[in-house]
Amino acid sequence: MPLKLHMDAHIPKAITNGLRLRGIDVLTAQEDNSDKLSDPELLDRTTALNRVLFTFDDDLLAEAARRQQLSIPFSGIIYASPLNISIGACIRDLEIIAKVGEPEDLANRVEFLPL
Repeated sequence: MPLKLHMDAHIPKAITNGLRLRGIDVLTAQEDNSDKLSDPELLDRTTALNRVLFTFDDDLLAEAARRQQLSIPFSGIIYASPLNISIGACIRDLEIIAKVGEPEDLANRVEFLPL
């Protein structure tokens, strides 16, 4: 099963568009009406949709660590600091992960960009 991505509310549209042009299944928080959810609710939502969350929000790292510690499953997070990666590098790295990864590869994990 191909890996599907969910873009957090603050991810630039250029990243979403670039991934879609490359055939990656992407859903944005705005399209899903999940852009106002709390971090725990957002992770619950992405898990229910079987999508890996891409975010610039470092607060989600704390939520992921909490879930890992308590053995609360989540579908995975890909995190990047917008100060340390370009839009092009995000697109490239996310494309690689989406095309070669499987959902179980990222389950209950946090992957950091750049690769």
